[in-house]
Amino acid sequence: MATPIGTARDITLRALDILASVDVLAAEDTRSLRRLMDIHGIPLGGRRLVTYHDHSREGDRKRLEEAISAGAAVAYASEAGMPLISDPGFELARAVQSAGHTVTVAPGASAVTSALAIAGLPTDAFLFAGFLPNARTARRARLEALKPVDATLVFFESPNRVAASLADAQSVLGGEREAALCRELTKRFEEVRKGTLAELAEGAKEVPPKGEIVLVVDRGRSDGVKADELEQELVAALDHMSVKDAAEMVAAAHKVPKRQVYQMALKLAKG
Repeated sequence: MATPIGTARDITLRALDILASVDVLAAEDTRSLRRLMDIHGIPLGGRRLVTYHDHSREGDRKRLEEAISAGAAVAYASEAGMPLISDPGFELARAVQSAGHTVTVAPGASAVTSALAIAGLPTDAFLFAGFLPNARTARRARLEALKPVDATLVFFESPNRVAASLADAQSVLGGEREAALCRELTKRFEEVRKGTLAELAEGAKEVPPKGEIVLVVDRGRSDGVKADELEQELVAALDHMSVKDAAEMVAAAHKVPKRQVYQMALKLAKG
C-alpha cells in the first residue's frame, strides 16, 4: 500500500479503507503510520501493528505469513511512496506469493513519477536506477554502465552525497546533459533546480540542497552527426535491408533517436 511522500492528503480513498479494515498492519516505520492514521481519524483499536523493515528477520516475515494462512487480512505500508521502490516490502511480497497467497497493491504517491512529472525532461522511456553507490569508484562505474541507456535516468540521492554524485555524473555522462534536481517533493520547501549537469554540480557546491532528493537526467544525445551523413548511410543500408532494419542499424551506430531515423528512412524508400 502506497503512503504519501510528503503531504498527508496525498493518499487514496482505497488506502484509507484498507487502513481501517485489515486485521494486521505491517509498516517500515510504525510511528509514521500511526501519525498518518491519526491525521485521517483511523483508530488502531485492538489490531496488531508490527514493524517490517530492512533489518527484520526471517521470523518476522514468517509470522506475517502465518497470520495470512490463518485467514487474516494483512497490509504492508511503505514508509513513503509506492511499496517495493527502494523498499523492504519486496522480500515480503515475494515470500507471500511463493507461499501461494494473493498479493495486490493499493497504488498511490511515488517520488519517481512525481519527479518525472515536473522535471521537464522526456518521459517516453525512463530507467529508475535507485541510489548510486557510496564509493566514488563504484559510483563512476555504475554511471559508465548507464551512459548508453536510451532513456531518462532517475536516481534517489542523499543530501550529504548529491554534490559528489553530480560531479561524477558531470564527468562520466557529460556536463552538457540536461537534468533536474527535485527535492522535498509535495512538501513545504519543494524545489526543482533545472539545468545541465555541470550547472547543477556547481550549484550543489555553492548552495547544498537539503531534504529528500530525486535526480532526473536526460538521455545522451548524438555527437553532432549531420543529416546528410545519416541519409548517405541509410541509402547504402536500404540496398540490402528493410526500412526498419536499416533505421535501427544507423540509429544505433550514431546513438540518435530511432523514430527520427525511421522517418528519414521511410522518405528515402518512397522517393
